[in-house]
Amino acid sequence: MSRVDTAWLRMERSTNLMMISAVMMFEEPMSLERLKKVVRERFLAYPRFRQKVVETAMGPAWETDADFDIDWHVRLSALPGRGGKRELERFVSQMASTPLDQTKPLWQFHLVERYGGGSALVCRIHHCYADGIALVQVLLSMTDVEARPAKAEPLTRRWLKKEEHAKVAQRVGAIGRYVQMGEKMLEKGMDFARDPSLAGVLANEGLELAKELAYALALEDDPPTVLKMPLGVSKRCAWAEPLALSDVKAVGRAFHCTVNDVLLASVAGALRSYLIERGEVLDGRNIRVTVPVNLRPLEHARQLGNHFGLVFLELPVGEPNPVARLQAVAANMRQLRKSRQAVMAFGLLAALGMAPTAVQRLALELFSRKATAVATNVPGPQSPLYLAGCRIKDMMFWVPQTGGIGIGVSILSYNGQVHFGLIADAKLMPDPDSVIRRFEPEFDKLLYLALMAGWDRELAPEDAEALLPALAEES
Repeated sequence: MSRVDTAWLRMERSTNLMMISAVMMFEEPMSLERLKKVVRERFLAYPRFRQKVVETAMGPAWETDADFDIDWHVRLSALPGRGGKRELERFVSQMASTPLDQTKPLWQFHLVERYGGGSALVCRIHHCYADGIALVQVLLSMTDVEARPAKAEPLTRRWLKKEEHAKVAQRVGAIGRYVQMGEKMLEKGMDFARDPSLAGVLANEGLELAKELAYALALEDDPPTVLKMPLGVSKRCAWAEPLALSDVKAVGRAFHCTVNDVLLASVAGALRSYLIERGEVLDGRNIRVTVPVNLRPLEHARQLGNHFGLVFLELPVGEPNPVARLQAVAANMRQLRKSRQAVMAFGLLAALGMAPTAVQRLALELFSRKATAVATNVPGPQSPLYLAGCRIKDMMFWVPQTGGIGIGVSILSYNGQVHFGLIADAKLMPDPDSVIRRFEPEFDKLLYLALMAGWDRELAPEDAEALLPALAEES
């Protein structure tokens, strides 16, 4: 097992299981046998998914499960009562709170019958197998572009654009170099946490990533809020009604920023409203989220393993003006794209994979104190797909949180729509729908402001101030 994959395996805690969870909703009913057939032919075409984790003298390793039983991994489930969205959210929440069996390969598919006139599929895969980009590719390689294709071939068409890949990976070089740097940074970084004057030593040694490590370690802990408290063991999952991707792109063009900027600014607005309702006094404060950055070359996007870093993004939840919030998020993201924080984080994860348990816990706690949430955005295919002959109507996924972080925000685009989901520690946020329902209104503010101002010039925050009263009357 690679060092980074080992790090994700060892990050698991009862309060934060290291599972990537996903749900697909189908327009037609799906049979269990048809699903098993696809899993056998396509999912298990990756030999890794027949393997379990075993401990050896050299650390965790992959071993083929001699007792592999597909019936354990692909199961039939049912929802209580009407079996609607609320019941499916509860089922997904229960699965996201339930550990996978460590004596078997760490994944399961749960086929939910009679959901929305069709079926639903809930997937759970441990993070040690692969990162989100790779697992989305794996899951979608099980699909077809037609209900009954002439040839039973896995999806090979790539939808990721070159500009969506981290240029920093091309600038810095081979992944092996990240690992070597990470080992040195980890050793000196832990010392730096105790003695900040060592930043000069790091810089003098010529490590290009030293300043990024020093910056990350010097960040103040994220401020305490109702979202930054001790965690429990239960998770709550929810997702919003999708937005039209064309509308999100239009807002991005109007404000000269990216789709990701628009969506994260909408997340900031939804969290701001929620925090105020919970009694928080924000007064210009920010909260920090960790954002995964893909470091995997495009041609390797379907390979397993974890090849991503993390950056710290400030979300301006204390800013009442939606346009100023968007501009702040866009400026922060531009700065992060120029930095090497992601590479620094990848190197540290690789080093942590082989570090003693005490050092792992220290580093994990140190970094998790600096953020309130994880936020990830995965681009999906923009045409409808079919799995086992059933058309996929909607889909959503959730990545795990690490250490003391209890909130996860997920954004996925599919078939011309943007899907927004939330996973939260039940002690921090018993009802994530209270945030979910605020996401679309926050986006609508940006859409309406852009429309009301016209498209001939960029809208400034002061323009938004003048238009907000009209927007309030409209809503």
